[in-house]
Amino acid sequence: MERAILKTLNLARAARRAAVTISDLTGGVRVHVEGDDCPEPWRLAVTSALQSGRAGIVETEQGAFFLNAYLPPPRILVIGAVHLSQALARMAPVAGFDMTIIDPRTAFATPERFADVELIAEWPEDALKERPFDRFTALVAVTHDPKIDDGPIRAALAAGCFYVGALGSRKTHATRAERLRQAGVSDAEIARIRAPIGLDIGAASPAEIAVAILAEIIEALRRRDTAQSRGAIV
Repeated sequence: MERAILKTLNLARAARRAAVTISDLTGGVRVHVEGDDCPEPWRLAVTSALQSGRAGIVETEQGAFFLNAYLPPPRILVIGAVHLSQALARMAPVAGFDMTIIDPRTAFATPERFADVELIAEWPEDALKERPFDRFTALVAVTHDPKIDDGPIRAALAAGCFYVGALGSRKTHATRAERLRQAGVSDAEIARIRAPIGLDIGAASPAEIAVAILAEIIEALRRRDTAQSRGAIV
C-alpha cells in the first residue's frame, strides 16, 4: 500500500472516521474518507461499504473496482459506574470493544472499582467534549438519574450511535420518553432507544444483565440497516 494512502487511513482511524479504498483491478488505488464528497460511479457502493464494513467488487462503465472498508473500532460508552458496569467492563474487551465509563459521582467512579477500564469522574456533558459520540459508539445509560442520563441519550441519538440503551422498566422509560419529547426529541428517535435495556433472556443478576446488554450491542452492530444501499456491492 502506498505511504500516502496508509497515512490517510491512519488519520481517518485516529479521527474515528470510516474510510474505503477503491482499487482499480488493472492497477491504481484511491481512498475515500467518510464525510467527504464521493463522485459517481462509486457513491452508492462506497455508502454501502462505509455502512456495513464489507468489502466487495463494484462494476462500473469504467470497469471493475474492489472496495475495501476500514471502520473505526467499535466502542461502548457507559454512563454510570454501577455494579452492572463492573460486569460489563470485564466482558466488553473479550468481545473486542473499547469501553469508557463516565460518572460524576465520585463515590461510585473510583479506580478501586474500575481498575482496568477508562474511567472519567466528570459530568457527561463535559467529558463528551473530548470524546464525542459517533456512529461506531454504543451508549449504555444506567444511572437511573435523568440529570446524568438524559443529556447523553439525546447526544447519542443526534450523533447516530449504532446502539442507544437505557436501564429502567417500561414505566420508567415512558417517563423518560416524555422528558425527551419535551426536550425536542422526535418519536422516531425515541423509538431507537433500547429500553428495557438488553435482550430478553430473563437476566436477573448484574452479570446476567451485562451479558444481555452486550449481546444486544453485538446484534445492533452486526445487523445495521443497509437496505438503502443493499445490492451496490457484489
